[in-house]
Amino acid sequence: MEAINKEVEGMNEEEIQKHGKHYSDEKLWNKVRKFAKKAGASAVYAVLILYYTLQKPDIPVKVKATILGALGYFILPIDLIPDVAFGAGFIDDLGVLTAALIQVAVHVDDEVKTKAREKLEKWFGQEVDTSDIDAKLQG
Repeated sequence: MEAINKEVEGMNEEEIQKHGKHYSDEKLWNKVRKFAKKAGASAVYAVLILYYTLQKPDIPVKVKATILGALGYFILPIDLIPDVAFGAGFIDDLGVLTAALIQVAVHVDDEVKTKAREKLEKWFGQEVDTSDIDAKLQG
């Protein structure tokens, strides 16, 4: 686990962006529907924040590329740890999503977080904990 965390933390923006070719709205929502419970609320919250940030009309191209790369990585069926691996399959996905969130955090506003949280609560219930991702967004 620690080796994977170090590898993901060491990923630069270009490495994240190269996965953008795997992104499409349809693939994203299919993956979220299929693996939401297994991936967990934190991973889904990160996906939703990135998705809603991507929808903003004033997002720079470089930021869009970072978001598309991270979401493409999440969608990609082959990654560092297969998503079907019991208990660990989404660690690398969450790491890539978190790295992208940190890089684009300046573009994540309260409206984006509210939309993401409302959708997350609809899927996971009112008691969902988003504090880990929220803390990462604050730096």
